[in-house]
Amino acid sequence: MMDSILKTKDSGLSEAEQFEALKESLKAHKNLKKVLLLPPDITRSHSGAGPLTVMYYNLLKDTCQVDIMPALGTHEAMSDSERVAMFGDSIPKESFFDHNWRDDVVTIGEVPGSFVEEVSEGIMNEPITVEVNKRLVDKSYDLIISIGQVVPHEVVGMANFGKNIFVGCGGSQMISQSHILGAFYGMERMMGRDRTPVRKVFDYAETNFAMDIPLMYVLTVTTQMEGKDAINGLFIGRKREVFEAAVKLSQEKNLNLLDKSPKKFVIYIEPEEFKSTWLGNKAIYRTRMAVADGGELIILAPGVKKFGEDDGNDEVIRKFGYVGRENVIKLTKENELLQNNLSVAAHLIHGSSDGRFTITYAVDKISKEEIESVGFQYADYNETIKKYNPSTLKDGYNTMPDGEEIFFVSNPALGLWADRERFYASV
Repeated sequence: MMDSILKTKDSGLSEAEQFEALKESLKAHKNLKKVLLLPPDITRSHSGAGPLTVMYYNLLKDTCQVDIMPALGTHEAMSDSERVAMFGDSIPKESFFDHNWRDDVVTIGEVPGSFVEEVSEGIMNEPITVEVNKRLVDKSYDLIISIGQVVPHEVVGMANFGKNIFVGCGGSQMISQSHILGAFYGMERMMGRDRTPVRKVFDYAETNFAMDIPLMYVLTVTTQMEGKDAINGLFIGRKREVFEAAVKLSQEKNLNLLDKSPKKFVIYIEPEEFKSTWLGNKAIYRTRMAVADGGELIILAPGVKKFGEDDGNDEVIRKFGYVGRENVIKLTKENELLQNNLSVAAHLIHGSSDGRFTITYAVDKISKEEIESVGFQYADYNETIKKYNPSTLKDGYNTMPDGEEIFFVSNPALGLWADRERFYASV
């Protein structure tokens, strides 16, 4: 079996170059009869994984059965229109399956409490059950291809690799425990870095419980060039070194270190991707290390119409709100509802500024009362874009007609923004 394929290009790999890399990755796999593809969902549309999934499908469909199961994690299943937007209309709908993180999983092992305690510096000591979707242990699959983007991430430090398996295709135990571990440990200590406590838990699960799964990772590093997504790196293989090469490139391409902390950030989140604060809070995660103390973060969110991705999570968010790390830790110790919904507790921590700066959601599909009830400030979207029009602002610093200076981010999913001094001080 090939060790790895590492392709990088500053100007972005062409479709032909991507196709050849995928074709090369299949050479070591003979007589394939049934293959499972694990791409991300529409919330990772800028990963480049949509077209790559189509390429793999076209390479394989004439000789074997190809099933596709987006790694949803706790996200709601993709609609038909989202599926077509992400993967086009050439792949039959019947080839797609939904991952249900509550019901469709099987247990493959347990990360010992002693290991969790060691890597978390004593913050947690409970064992973590490792569950994956039952399709991953279906022996009829000759090859399972996990496709996704490596980019700074609030829960694990750098997204993808084992996270796509144990969270994207995982069960409630790993999702909840890994998220709360990262939140309690402190996302500022992890974002943009590789060997975090959460990553070590995923690596343990990979090494000890997943080596019998015929996995191949296909990892992208992407940027935007002239308004279009570009794949600057394509890393294919099973070994951790493949992930590490992707991490190194992502740290070069997706870490935006600023020499000062802007007082006002304006972030635009696309309505096709971001319909909930569960997802839209990426605008907070990815910029929180850059916003000045006492500053303001305005999120232009024309698609946001709810808080949680499912009704249960939505209810918990509405009950407790984004009240800050220390408050959520206290509430979690006292409240059974949060203890049974640790991934939501983690989300509440991630979505708060801890009083360091204000967060304003500019929306038109959810009420002022609802937005303010969970701890955010409210603004009317259509009124707000009269001053901060995302179609006329440029990424980075902008000086408004009245002399106000803002920092604009058109897509927070593409990286991490941080004050240089704060980033290095948070290690």
